[in-house]
Amino acid sequence: MMLHFFEEPCNVWKKPVSFSQKKTKPKKPPLMLRRYFLLFAVIFCFSASAIAQGTSTVSGILTDSLTKKPIAFGTVNFQRAETALKTVLTDSAGRFTHTYSDNGSYQLSLASIGYTTKKIKIDLNGRDHQLGTILLQPAVGNLGEVAVTGNRPVIRHEADRIAYDVQADAESKTLTVLDMMRKVPLLSVDADDNIKLKGSGNFKILINNRPSGMVTRDPKEVLRTMPAASIQKIEVITTPPSRFDAEGLSGIINIITTKKVDNGYNGSVNVRHQTPGGPGANVYLTWKQGRFGADLSGGTGIWKVSGIRVLETRITTGANATTLVGAGNNSVDNKWLWGTASLSYELDTLNLLTLEINPYGGYNRQITKQQFNLSGQTNSAYNTENNRLFEWRGSDYTANYQRGFRNNKDHLLTFSYKHFSSREPNNSAIAYLNRQNFNLRDVQQENKSSFREQTAQADYVVPIRKVTLEAGLKAILREGSTDFQSYTLNPGTQIYELQVGQSNGYSNEQNVYGAYTSAALAFKKFTLKGGARIEYTYVKGLFATGDEQVRQNYFNVIPTLSLNRKLRDGESISLGFTQRIERPAIYFLNPFVDRSRPNIEQYGNPDLVPVLSNNFDLGYSYSKKGSLNLGFSYNFANNTQQTVLRYDPASNITRITFLNIGRDRKLGANLNINYPVTAKWNVSANGNLNYIWLEGMIEGLLTRNSGMTGYVSANSSYKFEKTWKTTFSFNYGAPDVLLQGASNDYYFMAVSGSKDLIKDKLIVSAMAANPFRKFRAYTNFVEGSNFSNAYSRENYFRRFNVNLVWKFGKLQGSIRKNERRITNDDVKSQSAG
Repeated sequence: MMLHFFEEPCNVWKKPVSFSQKKTKPKKPPLMLRRYFLLFAVIFCFSASAIAQGTSTVSGILTDSLTKKPIAFGTVNFQRAETALKTVLTDSAGRFTHTYSDNGSYQLSLASIGYTTKKIKIDLNGRDHQLGTILLQPAVGNLGEVAVTGNRPVIRHEADRIAYDVQADAESKTLTVLDMMRKVPLLSVDADDNIKLKGSGNFKILINNRPSGMVTRDPKEVLRTMPAASIQKIEVITTPPSRFDAEGLSGIINIITTKKVDNGYNGSVNVRHQTPGGPGANVYLTWKQGRFGADLSGGTGIWKVSGIRVLETRITTGANATTLVGAGNNSVDNKWLWGTASLSYELDTLNLLTLEINPYGGYNRQITKQQFNLSGQTNSAYNTENNRLFEWRGSDYTANYQRGFRNNKDHLLTFSYKHFSSREPNNSAIAYLNRQNFNLRDVQQENKSSFREQTAQADYVVPIRKVTLEAGLKAILREGSTDFQSYTLNPGTQIYELQVGQSNGYSNEQNVYGAYTSAALAFKKFTLKGGARIEYTYVKGLFATGDEQVRQNYFNVIPTLSLNRKLRDGESISLGFTQRIERPAIYFLNPFVDRSRPNIEQYGNPDLVPVLSNNFDLGYSYSKKGSLNLGFSYNFANNTQQTVLRYDPASNITRITFLNIGRDRKLGANLNINYPVTAKWNVSANGNLNYIWLEGMIEGLLTRNSGMTGYVSANSSYKFEKTWKTTFSFNYGAPDVLLQGASNDYYFMAVSGSKDLIKDKLIVSAMAANPFRKFRAYTNFVEGSNFSNAYSRENYFRRFNVNLVWKFGKLQGSIRKNERRITNDDVKSQSAG
């Protein structure tokens, strides 16, 4: 039986073209490519023609008011109505010169790290302005941080991380957090919306320096509808300090949403609609009165789509060679709700109490209808209807006490306690229809998982002249359990009967005890951070029968070292080394056998052990009119956790599980360029390139794979008059390299714009992504010793969204936050893959 399901099959399935065909006349470029080129050409020409004529030259010298020495690489911002239009830097002698093409009144904002900002009003009318010597007053500032761009730099480099200031990016009013991550150095998002850090899925995500249940399971489900306007910055921590847990082989992504606020209240309401997808809303409210402060926020979102085409093919070899082809449609109904409440009370100027509460919940319902054909020595055919419901709900509560000292505001002692609990019931039902020579029974499965975690932590920070010393203790007690049952339909009674041999329960305990110490040494030219963390881990796993299956204990010493050195002319270099641990989460340990897909069984492995990775980083940054950031990295790990597929010819079933069999090596390079072409037009580019070597033993055979992977993105933004802004962006990602195969490549294009209806109060924005193509296939190809398997899912590619933001209130003063918080980032999440 032949299938004619797809009108336009994915390129992966097309027959190769023969090169022996007759020569033909060159064809015109594809219509889609011509549209892309035309759109980009229009934007380019319009932006270039918008540069006005008539110039004024402004010059001056920034000087320290006390020492009378010139201030090198200070920031000079040309502003109008508090909006930065152009940024220039002073040279090594403190001089700056800029020729401006637009006449009118401007405000110059002059600043440098360690100095108080000074503002000067000027009128440009075609004449030159020589401002002479401009004195800046010294002020106490932060050490060890290098600004890469001007007054509101988009990117900042520190010795151990890169920070992307989302609010300094004009597209923050239009994009989601997930789309914004496409622009962050070292991060990429593939065709299936999976997040990668330096090309790897092994990382941890924190919200405000702490883990959050709403992004633990599958962060893309939440982040692709969360507005970027709700967050302040995204930090990519490549060399995490010793105070962070040692989990996340590639590093940590820290999403910062908190901000300083003042007496009184303020807030914002964000409503949006995305097509396809659905509506969503977020609310933020901050209130402060005297010593008491509160930050309240919440959000909800819907991602509801249908008509997603899926195609899977499995070809087996050997004496009983078979070909299995399945094609059909998938629909998704995904809804979630989350909230956050942070309460703060200042007992006095030195003592602070805070309480944080974070509930969340949601569900993902998928219905997949497919038609299967199995050909070989025996042919069979059948249709399937697969209904699957995955729910999640949980909450975490955190209490902090912070004690300050009068001798130094950075001298702190903090005690913290956190309780986190979650439940994740998973139900599936698969029915077989239109059977031809096929006799498997309908199946229903239930998998009820729960998780609880308690954490106690103490941190101490003491600055001694140019050195900051830190030390801390931490204990994490985790309990996970799962109860799973499998039922099959009795065709005679039409009753689902429990299959005892396929039902069981499993519980897992994991206790981690750690201590750390670190030191940060800050001088005028360089910052050095070093430390070590020791961790003892105890693991025990039991099946419901009472038979103990797993008992592990291990001890690790995790060093970390990072150095940032400032060079001349706005240059700096950074070096870093750290080790990281990847502990398997309950999802990967759970022995429940998922039979929700015909001819496929997937299950966890209770015998998984942690993985230790060694990471080396070298970075260079240059900042003058524009900025350039270049980095190189190398990491290696043994005994890594790999997803393994094996085919059993006796049962005609492909089995998927997780094994500690891998040996990984990766050499990478990343590049970020940001350049202001004019005062209104800015362009940027971001890229990452990795060469990966993988090997591991599968069924006694050494399997090897290697190859190049990476991504590149480009952005062009333009500010029009009267608060209009627009941006064009393009992203390309190379195929992922897997131990047994690879994925396909992908690209992403978007045009966005925003308008302040009421300045800084009411903002409307919109985005159009990939307007010329409705679907884009995400394909995985896997090959074993006796089979090859390809799975393709055509996700919605064309997207449109509209956002409306209303800001209200006014504040004075600031809410104090604990400087140290609990950050449990030591467990591999399900989304890490």
